[in-house]
Amino acid sequence: MMHRSLLFVPGDRPDRFDKAAVSGADALILDLEDAVVPDRKSYARSAVAEWLKEPRRIAVYVRINPLGSSQIELDLEAILSASPDALVLPKAEGASSIEALSTLAHGSRIPILPIATETPAAIFQLGSYCSIAHKLAGLTWGAEDLPVAMGAVSSREVDGEYTAPYELARSLTLFAAHACNVPAVETVFPAFIDLDGLRSYVSRARRDGFTGMLAIHPRQIETINSGFTPSDEEVSHAVDVVRAFESSEGRGAIQLNGKMLDTPHLSSARKILAMASTSMKKTQGSLR
Repeated sequence: MMHRSLLFVPGDRPDRFDKAAVSGADALILDLEDAVVPDRKSYARSAVAEWLKEPRRIAVYVRINPLGSSQIELDLEAILSASPDALVLPKAEGASSIEALSTLAHGSRIPILPIATETPAAIFQLGSYCSIAHKLAGLTWGAEDLPVAMGAVSSREVDGEYTAPYELARSLTLFAAHACNVPAVETVFPAFIDLDGLRSYVSRARRDGFTGMLAIHPRQIETINSGFTPSDEEVSHAVDVVRAFESSEGRGAIQLNGKMLDTPHLSSARKILAMASTSMKKTQGSLR
């Protein structure tokens, strides 16, 4: 369930749903939580449930309200029968939160994408997700709610880089996702007009091992998709590495273009080819 771009859309704006579905995003996240004020939540639930019943050309996730809120059971009652492709759980605190949601959802097998760092307690539960990895659509993190919960002035330096505590939260989420063998999804880049800044942010995320990213505006999609699609040069090199190992008569270390390669390089090459294949299928699907 690997997606390069997952675009948030307010659940009480059904006029945007169809437009978002053809934005080029790999998946939508219809939001019933932060993007919807309390007196609009009932309308948002109905709008999302109705749209989910229509034929789908794109993966559609729904961000529900947090565990313990007065809204979550109403969210689940409204949308589960419409079978979203995944649920996004805010303020998740490890495997116990996923189990609690599964119980509320009466054992539904709809995958769950936890936003895994929105409370201080959540940081200490990141390693627990591997015990319920089969229920996950990935792991993502947030840099907005956590500093609020801690009374911090900001999660960022003057130059936009994350401060040390929030860089740690990002890194631990990345490690946890790979430990669980699920997609690692980078959090949003709020300055949606700053495409140069976004390009740098996406490049860093891809470099570090994230496989996709949350988006808050359609104008971000092209940059995100491009950044998480392997370049022609990467694909060509990966093909050469795989072929070299296939012709190496089972050797664990080989030479290629004057460099020594061993099995981690082969694993990396295969991941790049898998990512390229997925990206191609997503792009072809969006053109239909």
